[in-house]
Amino acid sequence: MNTAPTTVSSRSETALFLIAALVAIYAISQFLRNSIGVIATNLAAELDLSATQVGLLSSTFFFAFAAAQIPVGIAIDRYGPKRAMLATAVLAVSGTVLFALAPSAPWLIAARALMGLGCSTFFMAPLVLYARRFPPVRFASLTSLQMGLANIGTLSATAPLAASTALIGWRESFLAVAVITVAVVLVIVWAVPKEPAPTKARESWAETFRGVAAAFRVRSFWTVFFVHLTGYSCFVTVIGLWGGPWLTDVHGADLTTRGNILLLGATAQMGGLLLWGAMDRFWGSYKKPVLIGGLTTVTLLAIAAFTPLGLPAATVWIALFGMFIAFTPILTAHGKSLFPPELTGRGITLMNIGTIGGAFLSQSATGGLMDLADRTESGVYDPEGYRLVFAALAGWLLLSLVFYTRAIDLHPSRHAR
Repeated sequence: MNTAPTTVSSRSETALFLIAALVAIYAISQFLRNSIGVIATNLAAELDLSATQVGLLSSTFFFAFAAAQIPVGIAIDRYGPKRAMLATAVLAVSGTVLFALAPSAPWLIAARALMGLGCSTFFMAPLVLYARRFPPVRFASLTSLQMGLANIGTLSATAPLAASTALIGWRESFLAVAVITVAVVLVIVWAVPKEPAPTKARESWAETFRGVAAAFRVRSFWTVFFVHLTGYSCFVTVIGLWGGPWLTDVHGADLTTRGNILLLGATAQMGGLLLWGAMDRFWGSYKKPVLIGGLTTVTLLAIAAFTPLGLPAATVWIALFGMFIAFTPILTAHGKSLFPPELTGRGITLMNIGTIGGAFLSQSATGGLMDLADRTESGVYDPEGYRLVFAALAGWLLLSLVFYTRAIDLHPSRHAR
């Protein structure tokens, strides 16, 4: 008679530990993808990198990550999310060590490619685990937790990385991250349950690739995909790449100050991710919060592009930007809702190609814009380059939101009425 409460408690504790382990592995990815922003000035000075090279260095992670998504989706659906995560984790550790030891820009870029390949399962595999093990109505909230709490990695790539770089150097800091990654992977081995036996025969390879093609054809795929392409890319281009140099070159912030301000932006995004996801049932819609968050972000980017800001105003701007760009859990849930269960892995990884591929395109293109504006006589990037970057990001996001207005809205609350 007394076993039921114990069983419920045990299941809750198991679920919490599972979520914690999945959040931890994704936090590693968040740190690595956003780690260039704080140390970009240091890398450029030490290795004599141009703005285009800095943009390529940061964006290579996203290119490799995006290129891996279709194979990752297939691997997750065929072999299970746990096996996929463990297989790619070896590459993540190898890339982090290589980055720490790299003697030149080509080696740094190769290391970033390995990091991107290695982290390519650290978000999608957990989402598939959530989709398989929890009710659909909880998916947006779990996605929000996964994104929001894993932003500890993004936070660590701001002021903590700046402090560590000042104390022990950026190379030693990345070696420490490699050790932490190994520890997290060992926790994943133990914490994530063994994959259940398949209830039906595994798809043939022909059926697998037909499934990829079928995912491309689902209704509203492209209208949702284009916001995946533009939304997150705005955040990583500002916070993860040009935000630090902007604060230094335009506003005179030193390493510690820019790290602290970027920490504020990342913290605001972390709070925003949790808030937007928690309010999912309140909205009763996917499109409404995405359009509100997206259009507010466009407005903020336009302000940065066309309005002179002092350092205090830029600090407030960074915080507001982080809060409103954090609508991505709702967008991710919208994308997942379009696909039948048998296409979940392939479907959400295709959406993630947009998310990560957009970051690659955005960071690469904005590097070119910065070089187009060139440097001032004092050797810093011209403020005009930053204005071009903010304006381009605003236009990029606004265009995708116009297409997004045509998407169908399959929010679970609408079907429950």
